[in-house]
Amino acid sequence: MSSSMQFLKKWGWSVLLFVGIIPALIYFAFLYQPVPQAELVEIPIEDTVQAYIPKKYFGIIVDSLQIEEGKIRRNQNLADILKPFNVPYEKIHKVAKDSKKIFDVRKFVSGKPYSMLYKGDSLKEATHFIYHPNPIDYVVIDFQDSVQMYQASKQIVIKEQEMIGEIHTSLYVDMLESGGHADLVNKLVDVFAWQVDFFGIQKGDNYKLIYEEQYVDDELVGIGEIKAAYFEHIGDSYYGFQFEQDSIGVDYFDQNGQSLRREFLKAPLSFTRISSRYTGRRYHPVQKRYKAHLGTDYAAPVGTPIRAVADGKIIAAKYHRFNGNFVKIQHNGNIATQYLHMSKIASGIRYGKKVKRGQTIGFVGSTGLASGPHLCYRFWKNGVQVDALKVDLPPSEPILPKNMATFDSVRLVWQLRLDELNLPEPPVERDSVVYASVSP
Repeated sequence: MSSSMQFLKKWGWSVLLFVGIIPALIYFAFLYQPVPQAELVEIPIEDTVQAYIPKKYFGIIVDSLQIEEGKIRRNQNLADILKPFNVPYEKIHKVAKDSKKIFDVRKFVSGKPYSMLYKGDSLKEATHFIYHPNPIDYVVIDFQDSVQMYQASKQIVIKEQEMIGEIHTSLYVDMLESGGHADLVNKLVDVFAWQVDFFGIQKGDNYKLIYEEQYVDDELVGIGEIKAAYFEHIGDSYYGFQFEQDSIGVDYFDQNGQSLRREFLKAPLSFTRISSRYTGRRYHPVQKRYKAHLGTDYAAPVGTPIRAVADGKIIAAKYHRFNGNFVKIQHNGNIATQYLHMSKIASGIRYGKKVKRGQTIGFVGSTGLASGPHLCYRFWKNGVQVDALKVDLPPSEPILPKNMATFDSVRLVWQLRLDELNLPEPPVERDSVVYASVSP
C-alpha cells in the first residue's frame, strides 16, 4: 500500500470534515442572508385622484362663467343693464311680460345690488341675471335656452342674544347705545304695550331681553322674535314669555299664563310721542281759540306708517277739509276708531274693506286743519268719543288649561335665565381729594 493511501485511510475523515463541512457551516452561519420579502405599501386613493368640486355662485355652476357685480342706478331699467351683454330683445320682452308672476322687474330700486353672469370676453353673452331686493332674498333670470325666472333665499342663521339695560335718557336712545337695533326697540314696546306706559318712561326703569338675531353670511340682517323679556317701570315688574298655543297661535303671557296683549293695539303708531292728549279744553294752534280736543295726537315724521289697532271694517276713507285724509274703522258693535291728517291713505284701503290688527292703513301727514305732521287718533264707544288711553279693554285668550303644564315648564326655564341677568353695578362716586403742592 502506498504511503498516500495510508494517509487517507488514517486521516481521511478528518481532512474531509476540515475541508468541506466546516467551511459550509461557516458560510451558512455568517455569510448567508435570506432575500427579504417585498413589502406591500397601501397608497391612499385620495393621494392620487383629485375629486372635482364645481365652483358655485348662488347655486349656479360658474366654472366657465365670468361675474360682474353692480348696483341699480337711478332710472335704470333691466334693458339698460342687459344691453352690453347681448341679450336678444325678444328675451328681454318675455322677462318684462312674465316677471309679474315672480317679481316685477319694473320695480327695481336704485342702489340695490345685482350680478351678471356671462360667457366670453370681448363679446359678452349673458347667462344669468341676479337681483338682490334685500340681504336675504334674490331673484334669478336664466337666459340659457328658454328664459326662466325664480326667487330664492339665502340660508338664515339664528343666533340667540341677551341684553340688559337701564334707562338714562330714553328707551330708544339707551337701547341703541347698548348695541340694540331700532326693530328690537319696537318689538319690546309691542310685548309690553298694555302694561307699560312707554310715553312716560322714567330714569331708572330697566329691562332684560332674550331674543333672536338673523344672520346671512355672518352679517346681521334682521331681528327675530323676543323669546322672553322683563321690564321694570316705576318699581313695578313685568315678565313676558313667548308661547304658541295650538289653534290660537303665538302670543306673549305673564308668569301666571295671562295674555299680555289685548284685542286692540294700545297705539296706532309703532313708537313715537304724544303731542296732545284728549281734553275738554285745548288752545287750537290753527284756529287760535280754546275748544275740546276729543282725540290723542301722536307727533311723528311724514310718511310714518299708521296701523289699524284691531280687526275691523272700513266705514270711511276719504278727504275732509278739517280732518284731511282720514280713515274710520268699525271694530265691533260699539267700538270704532278714526285716524286723521294722513299724508295719504294706503293702497287698497277703501269703504267696505276688511282690515287686520297691525295692518298699515295710511301714513302720517299734515293734511286738513293741522299745524304740523302728526296723527290725531280718535276712539268711539257707543257712538261717543272717549279717551283712547283710558279705555279698559278685556285681555285676549289666556293659556288654556290643557296647555298650562307645558307653558309652566317653558316659562320656568326662561324666567330663571332672566333672573340670572344682572344689571351692571353703577360706578362708585369717590370724594375728590385735593393735594396742596409743597415747594422744596
